[in-house]
Amino acid sequence: MPGPTLLDMDDPDAMARAETVLRAGGTVVLPTDTVYGLAALPDLPGATENLFALKGRESDHPLAVLVSDAEQGRGLLRDVSERVARWTERLWPGPLTIVGWRSATSAPFALGEGSDTIGVRCPDHPFVRSLAAAVGPIATTSANRTGEPTPTSARAAVGSLLGPADLVIDGGPAGTVASTVVDTTESQWRLLRLGAIGETELGG
Repeated sequence: MPGPTLLDMDDPDAMARAETVLRAGGTVVLPTDTVYGLAALPDLPGATENLFALKGRESDHPLAVLVSDAEQGRGLLRDVSERVARWTERLWPGPLTIVGWRSATSAPFALGEGSDTIGVRCPDHPFVRSLAAAVGPIATTSANRTGEPTPTSARAAVGSLLGPADLVIDGGPAGTVASTVVDTTESQWRLLRLGAIGETELGG
């Protein structure tokens, strides 16, 4: 069985091919500013089911969403507080995932079972932000099999999955530290995962 199509991020056709695959409901391995991600569009029926299958991940562990800019990201969150707005202006683009209640815009997104919340991040990666500007918010999870280490190359990411993604964009070596995740659904925010942004950078 042939493997997935692999394109260098600097290939002139890479962006258009990624757009086409995502709009068709396919899956794409993408470079980000943290780890390689496995992506699909959350507003297309059935598209994100492939992400869970490729990772061997249960659907009760929701997917996060990558956005093009702070405005697109805030539009997916309901009742954005002053603190969250400051984070989006000061720490985005960057390795911070903000979990909040879904807005009317993000309510229909297929990100997993039984959750009224959404994790949103604006990555410090021009290719991904340009892609999200073109196709809309992108459902993403780390491109590795659940429970296994996070690969640092596109080819290793592909090899770690349970099946082939439809397209792989090779952006060169990636890091292994994921984003910091904060829960903002209550009046006092809560750290869910310590990653590339330290707690002191978030403030009190």
